[in-house]
Amino acid sequence: MKPLLNLGAWRHLDGSQGGSSLQLPAEHLVTHCVILGMTGSGKTGLTTVMLEEAARARVPTIAIDVKGDLPNVLLTFPTLEPSTLEPWVELDHEDTSPEQRRVKAEELANRRRSALAEWEIGEAELAAYTAATSVRVLTPGGSAGEPLHMLSSLERRSPRWDSDPEAARNALTAAVSLVLRLLGREPDPAKSREHVLLSVLAERRLAAGQSAELGGLMDDVLDPPISEIGALSVDEFMKKSERKALAAALNSLLAAPSFASWRQGTTLDVGEWLTPKDGRTPIVIVSVAHLDDEERALVLGVLLEEVLSWVRTLPGSSRLRALIMFDEVYGFLPPHPAKPPTKRPLVSLMKQARAFGVGVVVATQNPMDLDYRALSNAGLWCIGRLQTDADRERVLDGLAVAQALDGQELDLSTTLQRLAPRWFVVRNAHVTSLPILLQPRFAMALLRGPMTRSEIRAARGVKEEVTAEPNASSGEQKLPEAEPWVASATEGAARVP
Repeated sequence: MKPLLNLGAWRHLDGSQGGSSLQLPAEHLVTHCVILGMTGSGKTGLTTVMLEEAARARVPTIAIDVKGDLPNVLLTFPTLEPSTLEPWVELDHEDTSPEQRRVKAEELANRRRSALAEWEIGEAELAAYTAATSVRVLTPGGSAGEPLHMLSSLERRSPRWDSDPEAARNALTAAVSLVLRLLGREPDPAKSREHVLLSVLAERRLAAGQSAELGGLMDDVLDPPISEIGALSVDEFMKKSERKALAAALNSLLAAPSFASWRQGTTLDVGEWLTPKDGRTPIVIVSVAHLDDEERALVLGVLLEEVLSWVRTLPGSSRLRALIMFDEVYGFLPPHPAKPPTKRPLVSLMKQARAFGVGVVVATQNPMDLDYRALSNAGLWCIGRLQTDADRERVLDGLAVAQALDGQELDLSTTLQRLAPRWFVVRNAHVTSLPILLQPRFAMALLRGPMTRSEIRAARGVKEEVTAEPNASSGEQKLPEAEPWVASATEGAARVP
């Protein structure tokens, strides 16, 4: 029996009653999904529900977290007892006593019990889910989650050099670019002589069965074990003085205490991450919320190149074998001519991964943020409320389908403008029916907004004194109400007639 994902309640596009639950066949995500909507539209909630449903269907997931929200998946408890929620409730500044914490936890537990019951999720289902899943949070360049060795492709030789040298070479290229960016030098392989030199020296070591540890590369830069690069001698390609300056920069990087965190921790091995262990489905959250914009692009460029290399080692499949999720992809998959390190692997994944049974889900506030190739390769669209006419027009152009209901034209642009929070217009290329309205089900995880580093450590069970911090930007997950599918009049939109 093919697995189904229970995403939530749905209605027809005119707002009339549809069904109690939208059961999406898991293989429909093989052709990728785009989630769009302005801030507060519920994108992270829908992303979390998709992640949970994929795990329930035994589909492993890598989820990229830019805002700090997705580590909330750690806050999925096997019980609804208030005691499990006490460390995570948001307290009033006026009263932070233990008694107030217990009261708040009981209130939250009761609301969650009632909300989850509407989706036939009780303690038995929660216990089964937590027992069947394994959640890891990786924090490259940080210690809140598991540290991640970002230079694995250089310093820890991959078996792909024996089985798939092209894929290994792509991963090496991304790692060398990361090193050069950290040095403040040109990282583009087509423009940078430093990149070519380091890549040639590293590949020589890796192809010979050795590692290309940075200290060894530094020695090779000073005293090259090769005589030529291309048609030029090494000295003609790069003067000795320039190589000496590059080696000095590498040495300064190696000596920097802050750089040590990039060279320790879990090996960047996507295949190992996504392999179930002890019958538990992996959920791997790669959180880069603690990094600055440039570091995020560098880290995620290396990560996505590894994902792409892993995908290309898989046999073809039409079933959903794994899911790659990217919550808030703004700036990482921009339209032409921008080319951040993440763009090439993301576009390649959305063009090729479906043949190998790997689906990609990307979420962003603004459709103008996305390269048109990403939009055109997505078979499932979940569109929340969009603020501007330009955003709505971009979406309508992408949908490229005439909408009608009972013989009358339906203004989809107006529908998108009037959507209330936590409602989405869903268009599925696998079905011939009109788009529908979806309200995602209540998430099993406690959605309390972005988590701090100390909170992530506490959720992972790392001993540390933690004070839960109020979060005004997100707060706890909103409970489902008998709300209309359009925004209220106070939000500038009319209600359903």
